[in-house]
Amino acid sequence: MKKGFKVYGIIGIILIFLMELNFFLKIQPFANWYFPIIWISYILVVDAIIFKLNGSSLISSRFKIFLGMVIISALFWYIFELTNVFINNWQYQGTEGLGVTKNLFGFISFATILPALFETFELIRSIKLFEKEKLKKSHKITKPFLYTLISIGIIFLILPVFLPTFTFPLVWLSFFLIFDPINYLNNQPSIIGHLKDKKLAVPLSILLSGIILGFFWEFWNYWAIPKWTYNIPFVDFFKIFEMPLLGYLGYFPFALEMYSMYWLTASLFKQKEKMLYD
Repeated sequence: MKKGFKVYGIIGIILIFLMELNFFLKIQPFANWYFPIIWISYILVVDAIIFKLNGSSLISSRFKIFLGMVIISALFWYIFELTNVFINNWQYQGTEGLGVTKNLFGFISFATILPALFETFELIRSIKLFEKEKLKKSHKITKPFLYTLISIGIIFLILPVFLPTFTFPLVWLSFFLIFDPINYLNNQPSIIGHLKDKKLAVPLSILLSGIILGFFWEFWNYWAIPKWTYNIPFVDFFKIFEMPLLGYLGYFPFALEMYSMYWLTASLFKQKEKMLYD
């Protein structure tokens, strides 16, 4: 049966075109709301492509799960905002024009992060880019190993509170090291689990999703009016858009963190769906 391209995907394409055109027109309030609109559009387009390829997708087939991702995405990012109180690596500017809608703008923007990651991940899995990639041998996963990773993750989370200038990068590994072993212990999808089954499609797809989104986050942020800028010790040079070149490396562990944080949350609701995540 032929799979059509969803109407919301066409709407997403039109919105992206109009928002890019509005770079020059600066029509308000759309100019101020450029960033969340462009990311909502991205999600709609990618989801429609996935449906075209698979006949199912997050929005079309698992809408309740999609809505859950939207809500917890914002909550996850507020956790990272809390870490930024200590490391002070990014700040926001140009939000004055949002007025009383500033908090709503932030919530909607943050709510697109996790859906964008999983939509991109599903797209990469759909085209089977890494399906044949495997480790040469299986690795035994022991409880002492898992507990060691969790302990290291906790240390990585605490150190930036006291030595932010030198240990700020550890934030971008800490939650993964804490949550991914817990997911494995709870029989939830985990990156660590693939050390045992040797399959690399999920880890590589998540990492690629992270750097793809990192590029687009920075690209679209650069042109936005409300935007963020960086203050990153030691590596604040050779910028691509607002982000220093070496800062893009942080998008790899960030993607792993969001993946593990999602599945930890899903386990609380005894969520059994596997989608393309195994």
